[in-house]
Amino acid sequence: MKRWLLVLLGLAALAAAGAYTALWTSAGPQEGPHTLVIEQGATLTKVAEQLDAMGAIPGSATTFRAMARLFGSPDPVQAGEFLIPKGASAAEILDQLQHGQPIRRLVTIPEGMPSILVHERLMAVPYLIGTIPVPNEGSILPDSYSYRRGESRSTVLKRMQEAMTRELNALWAKRQPHSVVDTREEALILASIVEKETAKPAERRMVAGVYSNRLEKGMPLQADPTVIYPITKGKPLGRRIRQSELDARNGYNTYAMAGLPEGPIANPGRLSIAAVLNPARTEALYFVADGTGGHIFANTLAEHNANVAKWYAIRRARGEM
Repeated sequence: MKRWLLVLLGLAALAAAGAYTALWTSAGPQEGPHTLVIEQGATLTKVAEQLDAMGAIPGSATTFRAMARLFGSPDPVQAGEFLIPKGASAAEILDQLQHGQPIRRLVTIPEGMPSILVHERLMAVPYLIGTIPVPNEGSILPDSYSYRRGESRSTVLKRMQEAMTRELNALWAKRQPHSVVDTREEALILASIVEKETAKPAERRMVAGVYSNRLEKGMPLQADPTVIYPITKGKPLGRRIRQSELDARNGYNTYAMAGLPEGPIANPGRLSIAAVLNPARTEALYFVADGTGGHIFANTLAEHNANVAKWYAIRRARGEM
């Protein structure tokens, strides 16, 4: 009897093992797909419970955990957001959570975006939580930043600001002796003006060179974006600048004063910061749009006035004046 009992127990064990194997590799529930967010440091037990609660696995959480330990890899599950396909087997789900790519969500901050728009962009991301104040102007490095579903906006903002601190420190270490800025804050201020004045990367060092020359000579920078900033906090003005605004004294208007504004007027990118730390060596003091998105530079006021006349002729031909 004992021998038959052992045989029966062995057969039962084989049958159970076969059933587990079949369940491990067979198609899962047909509901779905399911979105699963795994927190940093989450255990297999916790993940199994999440999968069970959303109906994404065959069997129970206990069954999934047992099968994972019997048949699966011992590698830990990754933190992140995963899309579990409809009908995925338990084996496929575990492999995805251990070795697959989490969903990558990005929020992009373009070069020259003012902080008021950065705030609006972060607040509009539906998968982030919490609120944030408008960050300090110039404190954010324009770039694309990944984030996790359910992550706090303050955490993402902190990453953006830490990135700017690291990048500014790295670029400052390469500052050239002919740069006119004496502090990192001054570099951010001047770089933000350069950023708003030209969208052409190839021009940034030249624009920085013109403004550097003006600063050295004590001339007003006369940068239109510095007039607009106190009015809109960096948003588009949507109209021509008024004479009263050109005359306004507010700490930013570089038509009404010489020197740098009291703070940045946008969040400058790497190239603009690098440009003011190593500006072009030029005698140019003026520049005006050339009608193609770039600028014409001039050393003298007479040359500049001639260039302005050409620009006005282009605008009149376009019906803009």
